[in-house]
Amino acid sequence: MCRVDLTEFDYLLTERGQALLAELAAGEAPDPLAAATRLRARHPAELVSAALTQDRLRRRARAKFGEQAALLYFTEAGYEQSTRREVARLRAERFMNAGVRRVADLCCGVGGDALAFAAAGMDVLAVDRDPLTCAVLRANAAALGLAERVEVRCADVTEVALDGCDAVFLDPARRAERGRVFDPAGYSPPWSFALGLADRVPAAGFKVAPGIPHEALPAAAEAEWVSDGGEVKEAGIYFGPLRTAARRATLLPGPHSLASGTGFIGSGEAGSELVEPGIPQDPPVGEVGRYLYEPDGAVIRARLLGDLAAQLDARTLDPTIAYLTSDQLTDTPYAAAYEITDLLPFTVKKLRALVAERGYGTLTIKKRGADVDPEALRRQLLRRQSGASAPKTNAATLVVTRHRGRHVALVARAL
Repeated sequence: MCRVDLTEFDYLLTERGQALLAELAAGEAPDPLAAATRLRARHPAELVSAALTQDRLRRRARAKFGEQAALLYFTEAGYEQSTRREVARLRAERFMNAGVRRVADLCCGVGGDALAFAAAGMDVLAVDRDPLTCAVLRANAAALGLAERVEVRCADVTEVALDGCDAVFLDPARRAERGRVFDPAGYSPPWSFALGLADRVPAAGFKVAPGIPHEALPAAAEAEWVSDGGEVKEAGIYFGPLRTAARRATLLPGPHSLASGTGFIGSGEAGSELVEPGIPQDPPVGEVGRYLYEPDGAVIRARLLGDLAAQLDARTLDPTIAYLTSDQLTDTPYAAAYEITDLLPFTVKKLRALVAERGYGTLTIKKRGADVDPEALRRQLLRRQSGASAPKTNAATLVVTRHRGRHVALVARAL
């Protein structure tokens, strides 16, 4: 992995560096070794190395930043830890709706959130202690025409003054030498500093790991889990006027947002009154209906299964299983829906007979609450039986789970 230092990054911002970046962007992703050999005949080695690294990171960043990635600059760590563009826009909208005018973005990185705040119309104090990261953010703000709105300060976030800021956003480091940190006590800066920000600034928000323990969530804050394309990407905690609910699951694209304990009088703008939320109820357990719902991971993480079940007039299969079932089909963005065709006790022999009888050649296997290996089970069920000559062309989804404590298999088709 090639690391770029501050001098090499400054070289990229020169006319010569910009020309080299444009040359690389105009073609397909180059072979690093061949490209380095070719380009070093015309450019200094340090410039070639920095440009190839930047071109590679920009191509990777398309997944997070779309077409905007071609204009931005990244570091390895900065890209990995940056907020996806659509998630940052969603957060910036929350801050704008709360009436925020100047926000301090602490541990700002290369600017995923700071740039979204500025693009939404807020002034931003962006703070990071790494000089290269700060230089990258300054270049990014200039590239998007936001330099006048973004003040970048290289400093320790625990020591920076927040005068003039009516909101603060903190994205603490959640990685250590042994990998990701799930306990907020292990964040850097420490969790105690983060909670102290909520006492210092009227509106405070933190980015946290999606797997944060619920017992670590402050009672006075809203916790929101965000998924993109069905994958849970992050969680946020919001205080003061940024709080709009007790817990929230937001799905992208959309956005679609399911909340518990909303109860707002007004539109959610600054000054609206938040009615204290009630105690969430678990969904009832009942018989398997005609339809099965697989809730989005953000709904499950936010513990909003009961709220979704109420919307769908649904019940759960088992108190420990995050599947819902109903006798009627209700369109919802918060869960994938399946029509159940068969309910069987979970035995390989019975399932293999059904698979052969129906001519299933493709099986999508899902499991919850069952100790099975989906790939091994698929091989067992699709194993060619003696005397079976007709090709298997039908497809089905097989869900192995529990119903009232018993292991069952649900054969279904996706809707």
